[in-house]
Amino acid sequence: MKIKTYWRGPVTSPPDFNNLLKVLRRERPTRPTLFEFFLNTPLYRLTAGRAAEATLDAGTTDWLDLTIHSFRNAGYDYVNVQGSTFNLPKGERHKEKSVSLNEGMVITDRATFNAYQWPDPGAFDYSWLKTRGERLPQGMKFIVWGPGGVLENVIGLTGYDNLCFMLADDRGLVRELFDAVGSRFVRYYECCVGYDSVGALISNDDWGFKSQTMLAPEAMREFVFPWHTKIVEVAHRAGKPIILHSCGNLREVMDDVIDVMGYDAKHSYEDTIMPVEEAYEQYGRRIAIMGGMDVDFVCRATPQDVYRRGKAMLERTAARGGYALGTGNSVPEYVPDEKYFAMTSAVLA
Repeated sequence: MKIKTYWRGPVTSPPDFNNLLKVLRRERPTRPTLFEFFLNTPLYRLTAGRAAEATLDAGTTDWLDLTIHSFRNAGYDYVNVQGSTFNLPKGERHKEKSVSLNEGMVITDRATFNAYQWPDPGAFDYSWLKTRGERLPQGMKFIVWGPGGVLENVIGLTGYDNLCFMLADDRGLVRELFDAVGSRFVRYYECCVGYDSVGALISNDDWGFKSQTMLAPEAMREFVFPWHTKIVEVAHRAGKPIILHSCGNLREVMDDVIDVMGYDAKHSYEDTIMPVEEAYEQYGRRIAIMGGMDVDFVCRATPQDVYRRGKAMLERTAARGGYALGTGNSVPEYVPDEKYFAMTSAVLA
């Protein structure tokens, strides 16, 4: 058994974004393929090597350089980035690792909605997608993700409890809220997708708890999904695939994700909701499945078991395609490095 449980230096084989495109098209990739939404700062520093000596201020081009070197050296065919600093300003939140869905609200009624200063996504600078795109290692592309998603940002602006009350008391205001947020996210992705350096998009919008969607499926279909359909259309008009990253239990709306919105791939899985093996068997003929090694499993299992599960998933999907190996969500700092490298070793060894 070949298993790498520590950093042994940069991957020497060249990146090839076309390999990831095959996965997103539900085809068999030329070789086993890695996919991750994001890593963590110590892991970026470790895998970037000399680039880690650069000044690391989040949101600066130095940080982008570090990310590029890290993804290249760690064996990915792409780099995940935001297209600009566009965001929807919210109120203060406690600086904790976990925050309440009711913190930071700034819109509580029609008066505060009318007073909110809505930023224009087109007024932000997207030029780094060109300037840094020209310096990407040969074979790599950017995958652009957003500053949260449509539902996440509405909840961030109103608070979850308050949004639920609004659904009962003033559905007209709820519609205006989703229209204001959704239209700006459509514009954000329109600003990103025209750059040659951008190979695909991620629409990152958490929709669910472990047991169900955050709003009733009927409300999701009325207020949330139409804007996601428009975001997917932006990507597809440009001839580029788009990945939905969404946590939570989406069983009741997966047909919408695939058949109505038309997403090319789905990311984020938890064993307590639906193990990735089950998700692949149920949906893999209709949508690409990305990642899926449950973060809790990766943390608790031995490196050997993480490696074995990754290998087994690659063997399960080898003949049918449409799968890239990675965690179910991301690689936060509490994931032991040896478990992360055991997982990637299933592809790279």
